Amino acid sequence: MADHLTIATHPLVQHKLTLMRKADTPTAQFRQLLREISQLLAYEVTRDLELTTARITTPLVEMDAPVLAGPKLALVSILRAGNGLLDGMLDLIPSARVGFIGLYRDEVTLKPVEYYAKLPAGLETRRTIVVDPMLATGNSSAAAVSMLKAKGARDIRFLCLLAAPEGVARMAQAHPDVPITTGALDERLNDKGYIVPGLGDAGDRMFGTK
Repeated sequence: MADHLTIATHPLVQHKLTLMRKADTPTAQFRQLLREISQLLAYEVTRDLELTTARITTPLVEMDAPVLAGPKLALVSILRAGNGLLDGMLDLIPSARVGFIGLYRDEVTLKPVEYYAKLPAGLETRRTIVVDPMLATGNSSAAAVSMLKAKGARDIRFLCLLAAPEGVARMAQAHPDVPITTGALDERLNDKGYIVPGLGDAGDRMFGTK
């Protein structure tokens, strides 16, 4: 599991995550914190992007300067809560193509049900970063990655705010080729499939719904 999972231990990530966990953090602040922390997590998940050099002219001299090489990026949000991570990541990577996968969790079976999919073309030539704040049971995440692979995606990363051991294990079993980056690995799932200690339902807290 260690090779499959990267936990972003940066102090700013951990501090902002603590603020988001607090039950009395208001919706507007929660949403702003999620946008801020997504940029820090984006930094972590893109750490191994390939570089090449390009000849440029500075105000003083010409030089060979580092620029991104390799495949372009695609960001795929698992609706609806994934959009909270997506917004901040687009601030950092504005040229990325964007896709959306609509999945909801059946509260009885805990299985994912698809209701929407809109993906960019050319996934086979792009690095695809799937974003969803919570990796709980892992069923929805695994289903989303399977859908992307069926559409041709080959280089896939998964980014989340919080993960449960059960979800990490499910993803490692279903998609051992998909690395996971998260802000924290929490203790467990409760009997309703929520992450403990967690921060509640990320979508509800982000949008002020119940």
